Parts: sequence; structure tokens; C-alpha cells
Amino acid sequence: SAYNYYSDFVEKGYYNRIIAGNITQVVKVDSVVCDFNNYPYIAKTYAKEMIIRQSNVTERSLVTTCRLTNASRSDDNPNGFIIEGLTILENRDIQTVKR
Repeated sequence: SAYNYYSDFVEKGYYNRIIAGNITQVVKVDSVVCDFNNYPYIAKTYAKEMIIRQSNVTERSLVTTCRLTNASRSDDNPNGFIIEGLTILENRDIQTVKR
């Protein structure tokens, strides 16, 4: 599901516009809530996203949800989970400040 978001963004030229516009993005995770009582585990992530442009800085609220399934631990996956069904629940502007 994360790959689907990536593919959709590539198709719409999202990454090319970020590079052409000299835009920087910073994502800071506030918290992750996970229900380990039922399998597959449901996780919800709350974060703030900063989109830094030459003319302004936009702060956004980002909320996602996904399922976590067990996987073998490895150097590439030390937590031993696979993220499935990633869904963006909220990605709204909080404020925009001119620079």
C-alpha cells in the first residue's frame, strides 16, 4: 500500500515538482498507537509535516493507519513487522508562515 502511494505520487509528478521547486519536507512523528491485543496489529501514527519553500513554511497535521504483520527479523527489518494497508487519514494544513 505504501508502494501504491509512491507510484501515484510519481505518476502525478509530485517528486519532480519538489525537486524543481527546491522544497524541503520534514516529518516529525508525535506518537504511534498500536493495539497488540488483536492480530494483525493496528497502528495509528500522528505526525507533523513541515513543507519548507523559499517563500513560506507550511505546517501540516499527518495521521496514518496501517496493519502490522509479523515477519522475520533481519538487519533490514529489525522490528520484525511488515506494514500493510497504509492509509492516510488526515493531511491538512495547520498554518502557513511567510519567510
